[in-house]
Amino acid sequence: MPRGTADGRPGTTDTRVPVRPAPRAAASRPGRPSLVDLSAGALTDVLSRLGEPAYRGPQIEHGIYRQFARRAADMSNLPSALRARLDAQYDVWPLTLQTYAVSRNGDTLKALFRLADGACVEAVLMLYDQRQTLCISSQVGCAMACTFCATGQDGLTRNLTPGEIVGQVLYLARLLARRDALALGLQARSARVSNVVFMGMGEPFHNYDAVWRAIPRLASERYCGLGARRITISTVGVAPQIAAMAQEPWPVRLAVSLHAPNDALRAQLVPPARRWPLQEVLRAVRTYTRRTRRRVSFEYVMLDGINDHPQLGADLGRLVQGLPCHVNLIPFNPIPGGRYQPSPDGRIRAFARRVGAAGIPVTIRVKRGIEMDAGCGQLKRRAAVNASRPGDRPR
Repeated sequence: MPRGTADGRPGTTDTRVPVRPAPRAAASRPGRPSLVDLSAGALTDVLSRLGEPAYRGPQIEHGIYRQFARRAADMSNLPSALRARLDAQYDVWPLTLQTYAVSRNGDTLKALFRLADGACVEAVLMLYDQRQTLCISSQVGCAMACTFCATGQDGLTRNLTPGEIVGQVLYLARLLARRDALALGLQARSARVSNVVFMGMGEPFHNYDAVWRAIPRLASERYCGLGARRITISTVGVAPQIAAMAQEPWPVRLAVSLHAPNDALRAQLVPPARRWPLQEVLRAVRTYTRRTRRRVSFEYVMLDGINDHPQLGADLGRLVQGLPCHVNLIPFNPIPGGRYQPSPDGRIRAFARRVGAAGIPVTIRVKRGIEMDAGCGQLKRRAAVNASRPGDRPR
């Protein structure tokens, strides 16, 4: 049955790629703790209660972060009796893959994960020539209510735990390492995730503690081994936490979503801008760059006829002049039935030229996932709609 196109026009064929059910796997169970959620100290305490020596802890961590074990039974370096006892009491990962979609050219995969309590979050794996970037979520939903974001329209349900954050990376790292990506139609160029960005569902700085407990798991060689400089936290502009991030020991990168060069327009698009005006956000960014000597990225979603006039590009260039930064222009991924449309390519290029005229490095993000609902919150919404239509469920 015709359901409309990605831009919401009724009565035409839906050209989006299908949402597919996940391969069968053991589901995380409500009320059961996950091993990924345990700190090294907590894992040692568990082993002590089980009458096991502390050196089993690093062995379990090896099974989780190097073997990508789904269950303790898969950890071949542990005694069989310990594997059985762990499986009786713990899940390894706190999430399971529910549905997914792969772009037609095989360079992008969007995953919808179900958590133990039934809530769902999204992650997107994007393959480039030189890197494989994973965009992950930090919350179930989001309280920021950005008017162009599907997640923001659904509100906030809860924060993710550190294990639920790290679990997204482990699941897709396993998919690459085991070459399962090829079976799903993803044309992976490497067997590992190279970069992680907190740019999925949620505002990372509204789940600050859990995010910063997850960072060492992602960065350290003991765990995922990404390295801190391959991790980026993207914020809508929570000024106090931008300044606080400058004090953190792990040198992860910072991206700040602006979307407009003046407070009036920005407040229309990003309601929290009323609480943190641009000058307050930029003061926090200056504190961050001064203390860390690291460059910041400014993200800017291009919306047709809303924030894409070339003069606004000139205003943006002047606004961030003097900061060690670059501007990343993001083609909008439209929400079916939504009020915004993506800016034409020519207007994006004209906007970029005006930003660049101020001496600011500027890039235009490569379009990814337009046909697969890769924008934040879109796959979750589409999967829910499909599930409510018995005759239209993914096969």
